Amino acid sequence: MADDFALLDATAQADLVRRKEVEPLELVEAAIARIERLDGALGAVIARRFERAREEARSPELPRGPFRGVPFLLKDLGAHLAGDPAHSGMRALQRCGWREPGETFFAGRLRGAGLLCLGRTNTPELGLLPTTEPAAHPATRNPWSLAHSPGGSSGGSAAAVAAGLVPAAHGSDGGGSIRIPASHCGLVGLKPTRGRSSFGPALGERWAGFSVEGFLTRTVRDAAALLDVVAGPLPGDPYAAAPPGRPFRAEPGADPDPLRVGLLPAAPRGGELHPDCRAAAEAAARLLAQLGHAVETAHPEALDEPGAVSGFLAVVASATALALEQAGEKVGRPLAEGDVEPLTWSLAELGRKLTGPQYVAALQRNHAFSRRVAAFWAEGGFDLLVTPTCAAPPPELGHFAAGPGNPLEGYARAVPYSTFTSPFNVTGQPAISLPLHWNAAGLPIGVQLVAASGREDLLLRVAGQLERARPWAGRLPPVHAARE
Repeated sequence: MADDFALLDATAQADLVRRKEVEPLELVEAAIARIERLDGALGAVIARRFERAREEARSPELPRGPFRGVPFLLKDLGAHLAGDPAHSGMRALQRCGWREPGETFFAGRLRGAGLLCLGRTNTPELGLLPTTEPAAHPATRNPWSLAHSPGGSSGGSAAAVAAGLVPAAHGSDGGGSIRIPASHCGLVGLKPTRGRSSFGPALGERWAGFSVEGFLTRTVRDAAALLDVVAGPLPGDPYAAAPPGRPFRAEPGADPDPLRVGLLPAAPRGGELHPDCRAAAEAAARLLAQLGHAVETAHPEALDEPGAVSGFLAVVASATALALEQAGEKVGRPLAEGDVEPLTWSLAELGRKLTGPQYVAALQRNHAFSRRVAAFWAEGGFDLLVTPTCAAPPPELGHFAAGPGNPLEGYARAVPYSTFTSPFNVTGQPAISLPLHWNAAGLPIGVQLVAASGREDLLLRVAGQLERARPWAGRLPPVHAARE
C-alpha cells in the first residue's frame, strides 16, 4: 500500500514538519516501510540503520535545520558518519566489518540540516564503473526496467530516489557518477563546481580534484537547497569555489536573462551517439530557444582533441592503487589480487607502474586541457553548453562484464556513458543532468547543461525554467512506492 509521502520531494516533506503537520518519526517510519517493501526488487540499500534513525527522529536534539526530519540515504562511498559501515563497494572491507571512526565535514553538514540517514546505498567497487553491480552485493536494478542498470557509481542512490523510497540521496561524481545515474533513472543530478564543498577533515581532494560530492533529487529546488547545506570550505582545503551572491535555493524560481547557448549534438572525438540521446539534446535545445535563449551548434573544440582526457586514466589508476593500500591498512594486511575485482586490480597495477614525473605530467595535461575548454565560456562568450548526458541509453545489467583474461574490457565499454561527463570532472566545472526525454522503450534519457566554473546559480536558474516548461516529477517508473 502506498503512503502519502512517496510523491513529496524533500522540501515538501520538510515543510510538513516545520508546520507541525507530521512528526519526523512519521516520515522515517513511512520511508522504512517503503524500503522494506520495495528494495528486495531493487537492491539499492545495502546497509540499514533504521533503529538509529528512529532514535534520532525521536530525540529533542534533532537539529532544526532546513530538512529537519526528512529521511535520506548516503552512498557507500564517502560522506562517513562515525561508527557506520563504510566499504566503498569492496568485499575486503565488507568482510572485515569496517566502520569509519570519524565523521566527514560533508556528512556533518547534512546531519546538521536535520536529515535522517536510513542507511547506505549500493555502489560499484571504488566507484569505478557507470553501473552498480559489485561483487560485494547483488546488482542494483533500475526502477524503470528491472533488467536495466540504474547507472553508477551512485546507482543505488538513484534507484532509491527514482522509486520513491526517499525523496533525495547522496551521490558523488568523479567521471559522471551523479549525472549518469540521474540520466538513467529520470532524476536531477547536479555535479557542483570543484571545491564547492569540503572533503575534510581527512582529505583535501579525491582523484586529483575530479571527484565532488552531491545529490540525486527529483526536483531542482531540492538540488539547490541541499547544495546550500553543504557549500563552503574548511580551513586548509586545497581550493574553494567562490561563494554565491545569494543562496542557491533562490535560483530555481528566478527566470534567467536571455543566454547564449551552445549545442553539442555529436559525441566528442568522433564517437558513436545513439539517436535517442541526440534527440534528447536537440529537443532540449529547441525548448531553450522557445524560452528566449539564443542557441547555436557550437562546443569547446578541445573536447575533440585525440588526447582530450588522456590524463584522466593516469589519475584514476594511481588513485585506485592508493585506495588498495589504504584498504589494506584497514583490513590489517596488504590486499592481494583475489581480494578485489579484476578491473580494480588491473587499474591499480597500471597506477603502480606510473612514475612520479609521469603522474605530474598527466596533471599538467589536465590543467592545460581545462584552460582550453574554459575559453568557450571566458572568451567565446557562451553561457551554457547543452549535450546528451550519455551517448547511449541505459544498458542492460551485465553490459560491462569482462571476458576471461581481459579485465579492462568492461572499462572500455564505459566510454559512451562518460564521454560527455568526464571532461567536466577534469575541468572542475558545474554540470547538471535533467530528465527531459524518454525513449520509445520508456527509458529516461538525460540532458546535460554545463556552465562556467562557479556558476551553479545559472545552471539552477535555467534548470528551474526547464522544469516549469516540461514538468517531470509526476512521471513515475513502473517500480515506485506510489504505485504499490
